Amino acid sequence: MIKLSVVVPVYNEEGTIITLLRKISDVVIEGVEVEVIVVDDGSKDSSRRLLEENPGLYATLISQPNGGKGSAVKTGLRAATGDYVLFQDADLEYDPADYTRLLKPVLLYNADVVMGSRFIAPEFTRVFYFWHKVGNAFISLFFNLLNNTTFTDIYSCYLLYRRSLINPDRLETLGWEQHAEILSRCLSGAKSLYEVPISYHGRGYDEGKKIKAYHVFAVLWAILRFRFIR
Repeated sequence: MIKLSVVVPVYNEEGTIITLLRKISDVVIEGVEVEVIVVDDGSKDSSRRLLEENPGLYATLISQPNGGKGSAVKTGLRAATGDYVLFQDADLEYDPADYTRLLKPVLLYNADVVMGSRFIAPEFTRVFYFWHKVGNAFISLFFNLLNNTTFTDIYSCYLLYRRSLINPDRLETLGWEQHAEILSRCLSGAKSLYEVPISYHGRGYDEGKKIKAYHVFAVLWAILRFRFIR
């Protein structure tokens, strides 16, 4: 039996968090136990109340003052007890129905890292911003050049990895670049890397999307920095 820890950072997601957790609860994969860890990062809406009213939808709920998504991720990783970790945004851009695909390389080939890609023949992808796609392609190319890998979408939310690869107390970043740091550090000990197609229902800025073009500079610096630290 493999245990999967799903880390769900939450900040003002009252409209989606319960639906998201119910979708996770609906996922049943033979040979896999799912542990859901929800970190409420100081939400100002009714997210925390809704979570407290639905304790059957998660294994662990942690509430903390607002420190940003990176802080919530580190808190969730410290609480994780699974063999593998998977990140899950609370906004329904990514569908837990894809967990089966993400875990297939683990169950069949003992994979250390599995990335979900929005760009390799997913069942569906919401048409989103052109320059975001260009930026994603450039970031992935830069990462691949430095690490001799062939990822198509390193900034997908769905990064699944063997928990022993990352010590959360060693993570140095808290911003958008944290994802690049985690993937870079994973590569230090990972031998078996896979990528699988996932579906994507991206939000627009009017729906709460937060990432901006200038965030790419911190991401590129993190890729460069943690490649050579490794």
